[in-house]
Amino acid sequence: MNKKMIALSTAITLGLGSMFTIQHADAESIKEMQEKTKKIEEQQSGVKLDINRADQDINKLQNQQETVEQQIHRLELAINDSTQKIAEKGIQIEETKEEIEALKAEIIVLKDRIAKRNELLKERAVSLQESGGNVSYLEVLLGSSSFSDFIGRVGAVTTIVEADQEILKQHEIDKKDLEDKQKSVETKLNNLESMRAELENMKSQLTAQKGQKDKLMAQLEEKEDDAHELKMNLKEEEENLAAQASAMKEAINLEKNRLAELEAARKKAAAEEKKRAAEAAAAAAKQSAASAKSSSGSSSSNTPAVTSAPPVSSGQFTRPSAGRVTSQIGSRWNKFHAGIDIAQSGTVPVVAAADGVVIRSYLSSSYGNCIMVSHSIGGQTYTTVYAHLSSRNVGSGQVVAKGQQIGIMGNTGHSFGQHLHFELHKGAWNVSKTNAVNPLNYVSM
Repeated sequence: MNKKMIALSTAITLGLGSMFTIQHADAESIKEMQEKTKKIEEQQSGVKLDINRADQDINKLQNQQETVEQQIHRLELAINDSTQKIAEKGIQIEETKEEIEALKAEIIVLKDRIAKRNELLKERAVSLQESGGNVSYLEVLLGSSSFSDFIGRVGAVTTIVEADQEILKQHEIDKKDLEDKQKSVETKLNNLESMRAELENMKSQLTAQKGQKDKLMAQLEEKEDDAHELKMNLKEEEENLAAQASAMKEAINLEKNRLAELEAARKKAAAEEKKRAAEAAAAAAKQSAASAKSSSGSSSSNTPAVTSAPPVSSGQFTRPSAGRVTSQIGSRWNKFHAGIDIAQSGTVPVVAAADGVVIRSYLSSSYGNCIMVSHSIGGQTYTTVYAHLSSRNVGSGQVVAKGQQIGIMGNTGHSFGQHLHFELHKGAWNVSKTNAVNPLNYVSM
């Protein structure tokens, strides 16, 4: 009887000691989770700052685009104006060419007129040759028979001389007029062609400037698209961090409740210790009976395995789905591919790689149907990501077991064929994927 009481007392003492050890270990775990939660909250604050900076970059890029757009508009107006002026100069050049053609007709008339005057002068020269060749106007005057005849001969000579001089004078005037008109029209045509060439050169320069501005506008638009994509990714990261922080806080509350229950159990055990010591024999008998009943009444419980899911391995992580690995972690399409791709046709179940809590179950523009799960293994926190699912079987905050089906392989989001994109992060997930590790180093495929 005394031996049974001693054994019972020892068992109670060992049980309470074990309870204290568990409580101490769990308190350390809570402290660690609180530190990680604080770190996540700091990351959230940093992400918010990044989002604000992205907004500032977007506003700056939009202002730059507005300025460039105004410059392009002014260049287009200048190009249109120069085009119109070039067209006007073209019309003026055509009119000047028509004027030149008309002048050519006038030149023909002037040349004909000059030719007729030359003929007249030639005829007079012939007449002089026929009357003696060397007869001078002085001899004509000295040959007069009377003063009145002299006066008449003077008038005739004067008339002939004046006529010849007038012919020569008009001859020179017509020649000068012809030369002036030719020079004036040719100068006008040269000026118009020079102005048109300058306008065409200016239009060419304006067109080149507009091409540069169009190129700059395209670059600014591309940068704005990148900034929007970065902001969207940061928003997604902010939501994921918020979900992680919320999940950890909930886990801490659950752990506190569990510790409170352990403390209550400890107090209850201490209060009943005296009573159990007084009724040691009865308690021992009851304990033996209860143990016998428990042994005889227990039965094996076999949880039927999901036949279509991959078998659960004994390591820290199990294979998330059946299929073959089609792409590994590393650089792909000038970007970092943060996980592995597993492809398989048909209806393919996707299972949790380890015990954990669902951080987030949602539809992402890039990941498609996506599930993120947080795991704590050997004091280390891990995050697994299951993307491009056709459907999701679990919700945010849900506790999942290793090998439990959480979805079906699919082709949603930024995907080019049915497959599972699987990521493993040593720590929390972030948009830059700095904590990503190679799943093949942790999961046997």
